[in-house]
Amino acid sequence: MSDDLKPTYTEKGKAFERDMDYIPDRILAGEHSADPDDATYGGRDPERDGIQVWPVEPGRYRLVAAPACPWANRSLIVRKLLGLEDVISVGLPGPTHDKRSWTFDRDPGGVDPVLGIERLQQAYFNRFPDYPKGITVPAMVDAESVAVVTNDFPWITHDFFFEWKDHHREGAPDLWPAAQREEMEEVMKRVFTEVNNGVYRCGFAGSQEAYEAAYERLWTAMDWLEERLATRRYLMGDAITEADVRLFTTLVRFDPVYHGHFKCNRNKLTEMPNLWGYARDLFQTPGFGETVDFEQIKAHYYVVHTDINPTGIIPAGPDPAVWETPHGRESLQG
Repeated sequence: MSDDLKPTYTEKGKAFERDMDYIPDRILAGEHSADPDDATYGGRDPERDGIQVWPVEPGRYRLVAAPACPWANRSLIVRKLLGLEDVISVGLPGPTHDKRSWTFDRDPGGVDPVLGIERLQQAYFNRFPDYPKGITVPAMVDAESVAVVTNDFPWITHDFFFEWKDHHREGAPDLWPAAQREEMEEVMKRVFTEVNNGVYRCGFAGSQEAYEAAYERLWTAMDWLEERLATRRYLMGDAITEADVRLFTTLVRFDPVYHGHFKCNRNKLTEMPNLWGYARDLFQTPGFGETVDFEQIKAHYYVVHTDINPTGIIPAGPDPAVWETPHGRESLQG
């Protein structure tokens, strides 16, 4: 999801609203999804809703995911956790861009070495010449036609788990445990609406009233998470799930960006013992920390959001070394 898009305000209170209308296509292993709870494509009808189904084919697709973006960071983590590096290649746009698109400015010659394009926008226009919406990451791109397949970020990681199972590494984690599915969906919904999107609701609030309401909602959820993690190592218990991936990408950006830049400053993450220990625990787990680039994260928010930070000055801190300190969460393992 491109964080540079202009926020949409309601008429009353100028509250931030996120546009969740993405390209709905899916990459599926068979006629229907392998997810037993998703036999009808997540409640959407392919013919009615214009969904095109693409086949799972190793080497066919390129995941374009800017490390700076929390929504893209999810897909990078899940790809690594499941061991899909050899079947789904990855393109990494740089952290700063103009209003048109994410760019591959950190690749040699400023061109993605597989897709042969300078801007992700080109892959969108190859599929939809008059694409009217924001050019967002993560995006799955068909490498042969260099055309975007989907940018529907919640379904991208969902399908990495359910549809690419034949290509998972041995011992890959069960990110969607069936026995906890119902509760996990509820937890993920609250994490998304109140925390993942809650920090943006604070940062892009268009009035004092909207900001204060967003701030209260965010911290109510953060306190709920602090309490939940007092007695369990991960959000759903003893094992990492998709819910942890979704929360982590916001937590790892909290002190470097959201605390000050988005005015989420009741306290720092480092001042919440359970959440801070939990975040470090995940960071130090293979698949998480190596996808995090604090330099790119800060460059994106502080340079691209000119309305919030017109000077473009990037803060020097905090010291990322704190993420490698002992977390002590092992004692909560059942």
